[in-house]
Amino acid sequence: MGPRSLPRRSLLTAGALLPVLAVAKPAAAAQTTVVVEPSVVQQTILGFGGMNHALWIGDLTATQRETTFGNGQGQLGFSILRIPVHEDRANWSREVATARRATELGAKVIASPWNPPASMTETFSGGKRLRYNMYGAYAQHLNDFSTFMRNNGVNLYGISVQNEPDYAHDWTAWTPGEIVRFLRENAGSINTRVIAPESFQYRKNLSDPILNDSQALANVDIIGAHLYGTQPADFAYPLFQERGRGKELWMTEVYYPNSSDSADLWPQALDVGEHIHRALLYGRFQTYLWWYIRRYYGPMREDGRISKRGANMAHFSKWVRPGYSRITATANPQPNVFITAFKSGSRIVIVAINKNSSPAYHPYTIQGTGSATVSTWLTDASQTLAHYNTFTISNGSFNAQLPARSIRTFVVN
Repeated sequence: MGPRSLPRRSLLTAGALLPVLAVAKPAAAAQTTVVVEPSVVQQTILGFGGMNHALWIGDLTATQRETTFGNGQGQLGFSILRIPVHEDRANWSREVATARRATELGAKVIASPWNPPASMTETFSGGKRLRYNMYGAYAQHLNDFSTFMRNNGVNLYGISVQNEPDYAHDWTAWTPGEIVRFLRENAGSINTRVIAPESFQYRKNLSDPILNDSQALANVDIIGAHLYGTQPADFAYPLFQERGRGKELWMTEVYYPNSSDSADLWPQALDVGEHIHRALLYGRFQTYLWWYIRRYYGPMREDGRISKRGANMAHFSKWVRPGYSRITATANPQPNVFITAFKSGSRIVIVAINKNSSPAYHPYTIQGTGSATVSTWLTDASQTLAHYNTFTISNGSFNAQLPARSIRTFVVN
């Protein structure tokens, strides 16, 4: 993403986004039981978060940092911060305050460059690229940023080779071959985890060559992707599952469904919850990061309050903490109802979304669970991250209703 979002907005509103599902009334037949299987473990979840770019839209305030990375009442519980690697070193200090506070609150910090220093680039065919004889100097530039942040109290979790090398209208372009060459010859010298390729649309032609080259793959730690306009059918990545053993799979940037609407529109904000569900379930991503954290279309409104889109993220981020595992569950027990489940030890977290205009009722069975206490939280048109109720269960079974057009998180202890 860049400072001028109109080109992408035009692209996305031209029909590249996921289709908005028609909201249908549930059938009056017997309700499907939601079966949760804690023994069938999928991916490890590493966190949820977003981007702060102090140069382009101003830094988060001290209070907004607490709202973003704290996990108390009225806070988002984000556990990942993404920041830019400015080409001009004079701007590096702009990102320190928020990154340092995020780190103090337990968040991972990653960084992505839009451009190398101007002295390292050249123009070609109307675009800009890193000069081939500057690959080593560029690796040192990334190391210098990592060292600068560490000296200011922030140990970066990872650093990217390039933000959206395949959407480089206003920043530096890389071909798949150039990315592979840099990873093979230079990324081994980078002093933190390396992220690539961060395609703007999860285009596999950018990441397949990395996975198919053993030397390049050895020098990358995180396959990063953005999901702008990516269709659900393209979320799955069999080649990564086959060859990415020991690597992490991150969704490092998106806004959804657009950057034009208010983040408080309801029930449209439920699209965010569904998008997260699909990214984790079908894409098997380990992270989900929004573009700007504070923006009229983002998780935090300009006044610093959590938006309805942000509440949808928080139904995951507040209770599905780093290190939790996604587990198998009945994902779509009826049209427009979406279930995602997670565990940490004996704790089970279920996030349930009902996009229907009427309540959705389902029995739930958690295999291998006996007596437990269940606490739930709800966001709908009138409530935001509100405690809904607490009840006890036996034999791992309970019945629950999802209010119309709502997202509800169940925490089973």
